[in-house]
Amino acid sequence: MQQIDSGKDVVPLSVDRVIDLIRIVRNDLVKDLLQDEYLAAIYENKYGKPLSNIKREFIKRDLKEMLISPVDLVHYAGLITHVRNTGTFSLVEKNSDFFYRDVDRVFVKYLI
Repeated sequence: MQQIDSGKDVVPLSVDRVIDLIRIVRNDLVKDLLQDEYLAAIYENKYGKPLSNIKREFIKRDLKEMLISPVDLVHYAGLITHVRNTGTFSLVEKNSDFFYRDVDRVFVKYLI
């Protein structure tokens, strides 16, 4: 079992705990994206075109479904392995890409 240094004590991390941490971070990102202004800004910055009201509603619907869905273990396997091997859960750019690629799958559905 890997461990994480929480600053005070060394706390063992189980796979379930790592998955819980990933779900929390993913859901925080999704909740941010459910704010209309933030969603529109991210979409326009990423794809170079404004987000229509209809697409925004469909994307928000899918994001809300993501909030209640389990973590995609295949998608996050690399991050889970990294956390288990290093014992650290930091959101450096490399790790945060996992979360943005996860929500990008929702955006891509509505690019047409």
